[in-house]
Amino acid sequence: MKKWSIMMIILCIFMLCLMYSDKIVYFLVANVTSAERKNTTLENNQFAGKESYQFVQLTDDFTPSTSQDLINIYYTVLNSGMKEFTFYCPEDYKNCINDVDYLSNNQVLLSHINNFLPVYNSFQNIETEFDSLGKVTISIHYTYQQQEITELEVTVSNIINSTIQDNMTTEDKIKAIHDYIINTTKYDVNRSDNKITTYHSDTAYGALIEHYAICSGYADSMKLFLDYLQIPNYKISSENHIWNLVYLDHTWYHLDLTWDDPVTSTGEDVLEYDYFLINTEELKEIENEQHIFDNTIYQEAI
Repeated sequence: MKKWSIMMIILCIFMLCLMYSDKIVYFLVANVTSAERKNTTLENNQFAGKESYQFVQLTDDFTPSTSQDLINIYYTVLNSGMKEFTFYCPEDYKNCINDVDYLSNNQVLLSHINNFLPVYNSFQNIETEFDSLGKVTISIHYTYQQQEITELEVTVSNIINSTIQDNMTTEDKIKAIHDYIINTTKYDVNRSDNKITTYHSDTAYGALIEHYAICSGYADSMKLFLDYLQIPNYKISSENHIWNLVYLDHTWYHLDLTWDDPVTSTGEDVLEYDYFLINTEELKEIENEQHIFDNTIYQEAI
């Protein structure tokens, strides 16, 4: 009889555990492991930006409540230049882990977030690990290696010193850099048409050091100088093209160096200004296929 009573008690406890498993887990998370649930302390490197935009905002709150909070956390961590960061989903954000799973596997959305980042803190790949207790760890593999950054920093500084003068207007400074990049860079047809990767032409290193670029190389190069000159900007992209968006005189303008450096049948170097600081309406009038962008993401452009 005594054994039977013990078995019944054990069975009741087991059934209660099954019925209230979620609450038990949350209790353990909130109480037993609370000492371990500490977010990583954010540390910005020297390249971290200070700008928030309509689609992404810098944050100091790493306890998310919505999917937008998660986007802001990713943006803030990536902007900082940190290689790894851990935060925790709170108990009252029921869909947090599902939203983390969606965001971490949405390469298109992550690519758009990348366009708002400082060039040297842009990423090549992100790995996200999470568990049922709400722990989320982001590991970032950045596009630019330290040796490339060192070379580019010297190159950018030299170009600024030889090209930019203090008495120039902001527009003149942008034009001078626009012209310099186009005059010293060739569009990498082998990479775009034949997938031959002789140069790092998808980055600023390819454009400014090796002097070959595709659209992402032109855009990264221009952004490096715009950031150096403290001109508000970010990169903007369509499905298969990327260019720059620049804030000048209280207005956002498009700046596309790739299309201002056309490939000619004769191999002649050409410098054009068709895509130099034009508004969105002007952009649509002259080209409406390669420059289709998401209005919900690049809201400044509209």
